[in-house]
Amino acid sequence: MGEVVRLGYAPSGCSGVLTIDLGALQRNYRALADRLRPAATAAVVKADAYGLGVDQVGPALQTAGCRDFFVAQLSEAVSLRRLLTHEVRIYVLNGLQPGEEAAAADLAVVPVLNSLEQLSLWSALAKQRDARLPALLQVDTGMSRLGLSRQEVDALAADRSLGEGVDLRFLMSHLACGDEHAHGQNAEQLAVLHQVAALFPDLPLCFANSGGIFLGHGFHGSLARPGIALYGGTPSDAPDAGMQPVVRLDVRVVQTRSVPAGTRVGYGATYVASAEMRLATLAAGYADGLPRSLSNAGAAYYEGVRLPIVGRVSMDSLTIDISALPASTLRLGSMVEIIGPHQSLEMIAADAGTISYEILTSLGRRFHRHYVV
Repeated sequence: MGEVVRLGYAPSGCSGVLTIDLGALQRNYRALADRLRPAATAAVVKADAYGLGVDQVGPALQTAGCRDFFVAQLSEAVSLRRLLTHEVRIYVLNGLQPGEEAAAADLAVVPVLNSLEQLSLWSALAKQRDARLPALLQVDTGMSRLGLSRQEVDALAADRSLGEGVDLRFLMSHLACGDEHAHGQNAEQLAVLHQVAALFPDLPLCFANSGGIFLGHGFHGSLARPGIALYGGTPSDAPDAGMQPVVRLDVRVVQTRSVPAGTRVGYGATYVASAEMRLATLAAGYADGLPRSLSNAGAAYYEGVRLPIVGRVSMDSLTIDISALPASTLRLGSMVEIIGPHQSLEMIAADAGTISYEILTSLGRRFHRHYVV
């Protein structure tokens, strides 16, 4: 991902540098596409491409060969459509809110229909325009989040006029436990999906998320939609699920100090020095996406040396124990690694008691974003 200069001012006066490796992103996409063939490989770029910037990520993925993109909301589809060529297909996972149908059709955006109500509204527009409008049909196979219930599925199968004018392209569902390759619910959901598919035999399947890709060919369907795997997260506990890291985060030192035994550190005095120690205050906190739950739990790194977080993470800063480094190693403006070769997304997420998705999508806009290929 290239070297990040450790001393001097961060570009634009920012207190940290978030390096985003678009080349690694593209290699991850191509590796997943190779694994999935003959199924097609989409890309999930919702939430501003998992917080990494859809303006850069979207075109990079199109250059890598991606032609199918999933977002969560129509507003995201509107932004994405401006970035990509017309041949690209954009799908809206949450479907459309009432009144959004015409705008979506005008932009050639494809909704994922999650209920008979959404289907009815899309069908009404198709009949009004005397056109066939494309859509994906999502069914709930056991996650109880989005998708037609089995009762709704049976109603549609019995009366196809409910979807008059709608050109259904895929039958879709979502895995609840795809990141756990041995979890029994994966096979259960697949079985339910095949039961529903028997009622719609002409529809290809769209089932596998990042984790589902590593569950085997039977889960791939005709179109898979990886998200976290593209961005360097570990999508599954399967032994071959490693991806190339895409992000690195380095944060600047604001101040260093030596403190005697008995010194209290941070809000609430939750940490008390048991011996003389040296501390460094870093210019990032929970407003920058470093969770408060990292207090007295997480760490930063400097040239491979782990530097524990001591005291509570504040809004704009956190404090680390730098006693393991030679004196004067760090000073005002020095950079330490928060995410990088010594601390993965999964490591910092585990320390925070959360998942890599939350860490990635929370990284703040106060960091300078440096894109490399």
